[in-house]
Amino acid sequence: MTTMRGPAAGDATLRRRIEPWDFQDFFDPRDLRRETCLLYEINWGGRHSVWRHTGKNTSNHVEVNFIEKFTSERYYSPSARCSIIWFLSWSPCWECSKAIIEFLHQHRNVTLFIYVARLFHHTDLRNRQGIRDLISSGVTIQIMTEPEYCYCWRYFVNYPPGSEVHWPRYPRQWMMLYVLELQCIILGLPSCVKILRRHQNQLTIFTLDLQNCHYQMIPPHILLATGLI
Repeated sequence: MTTMRGPAAGDATLRRRIEPWDFQDFFDPRDLRRETCLLYEINWGGRHSVWRHTGKNTSNHVEVNFIEKFTSERYYSPSARCSIIWFLSWSPCWECSKAIIEFLHQHRNVTLFIYVARLFHHTDLRNRQGIRDLISSGVTIQIMTEPEYCYCWRYFVNYPPGSEVHWPRYPRQWMMLYVLELQCIILGLPSCVKILRRHQNQLTIFTLDLQNCHYQMIPPHILLATGLI
């Protein structure tokens, strides 16, 4: 997912882009801010043109806002395939997972890919089950890593001129910890990553608690990629 193109002066997508500081704040895997940001692109019927836009939480979660906007403003043709990619700063909660599944059941021509920067309340059993239910419904869910961050910076951020390659370099170890925890969720294993925020100094810390089942079932390359074993 790489490209060397950035926003030109006459780029029609400029008004739909977010500012660099918003991208950095929302998608930093170390920052546990409560709000959620969604960057999304829609492709109808395999065409070369892609519709890109952004969204944030309002009185509803951003996933519900997208579904309501999509279903109210788009004309659906049963014969037209539709591919949607979401880049979410937080993974969906269990209630949003249910709404997404219902949306996909009602629109069988839609395929959804979700990349997330962080896992929302990932020790909550309902949220863990919600992610597994999404995957069972055909949704692809992955953690954002360097290629996705670079892609989002180029296509969704109003970056300064000449800064198309200067996307934030977040620590890869944090990304891989979320990759590890997502594997635990998918495989139905106990949580092995604990993430806390110390409010006094705003420091985000983590602990890793690996059990025998983790070593037995998680692919070794994912364990090694955390740099902690």
